[in-house]
Amino acid sequence: MRTKGLLGFTALALAALAVLIGLGVWQLERLQWKEGLIAEIEARSTGAPITIAEALAIARQGRDPDYYRVRVEGRFHHDKERYLFAQSLADGTPGWHVITPLETTGEDMVLVDRGFVPDVLKEASSRASGQVEGVVTVTGIVRSPEIQGSFVPDNEREANRWFWRDLGAMARSMFPEGTVEMAPFFLDAEKSDVPGGWPEGGQTRLELPNNHLQYAITWFLLALCLLVIYAVYVRGLYRRRRP
Repeated sequence: MRTKGLLGFTALALAALAVLIGLGVWQLERLQWKEGLIAEIEARSTGAPITIAEALAIARQGRDPDYYRVRVEGRFHHDKERYLFAQSLADGTPGWHVITPLETTGEDMVLVDRGFVPDVLKEASSRASGQVEGVVTVTGIVRSPEIQGSFVPDNEREANRWFWRDLGAMARSMFPEGTVEMAPFFLDAEKSDVPGGWPEGGQTRLELPNNHLQYAITWFLLALCLLVIYAVYVRGLYRRRRP
């Protein structure tokens, strides 16, 4: 009976050991992937700006334009700005991101997240000096549209309260459907000298969590603990079998 019990325990221990080691190796692979992604984001977000035409070409080729810096000239349609609920990147203050369509000098249209304003400055009239007219130059970071998360509220289009960046719905709320071809991404404006100081750009979160090494170490330590438990069990079993 003891031999059968030991064989069963050994089989179970080996299966668990394989799972734990496999999870540790998987986390190391994830670590390598995440470090490559972080390096790519760093290179794109700090590199020389590309043109809006180059960013559009990347997107149309099916490649990912995320985090490229883009410099573009055009005119804002301030009367069509939309408000996305957010928190300030600096101190976590709740407020709104001001998203405004920019008509470029090349006649492209792109939605620009101009940055953060506190709730008291949500209305454009309260920050009139920042509603710059005429041709402006904007440098921003490309960000793809979002997918609504499980715990994210529905956007309130009629009230102009948005909780996730639904590019298609925002574009349709600004222009009659089919009248304007919008770029398939947003531009997060970098921080710049906006008259009056609002909206405050530079709100893109560039840091990605990277805990894969800690997770890998945890799985490998659990595998080591399993080996120790197995060794103690087998040692005790053979001690009890001695005359």
